[in-house]
Amino acid sequence: MMNDGGRVVNISTGTTRFVVPGYSVYASMKSAIETFTRYLAKEIGSRGMAANVVAPGAIETDFNGAAIRNNPQMKSYLASQTALGRVGEAEDIGGVIAFLCTEEARWINGQRIEVSGGMML
Repeated sequence: MMNDGGRVVNISTGTTRFVVPGYSVYASMKSAIETFTRYLAKEIGSRGMAANVVAPGAIETDFNGAAIRNNPQMKSYLASQTALGRVGEAEDIGGVIAFLCTEEARWINGQRIEVSGGMML
């Protein structure tokens, strides 16, 4: 059971906006999360609840065998694809998620928020 006035933040991916060969199944499942989030926002909104989705870009984590962290060429290439000139860190995403759970974000609902440093603009 969810409390009235709460927040739901789902996680998607930048690959729902741009194509990366080999990620078709992953991106398709994340697209489903984005659609689910919009429906959820509508269904729980009357309870003062909000549902949003955060879509990270290239983030240096353990995802995919820590591919970004362990491959300097890949990291350099992905950094060159962002407007900010670097790959992201977990803290770059966590702050946005935390914000969406605050009272200040109360009017943000049913949105896909890309947090990618301006990747593939």
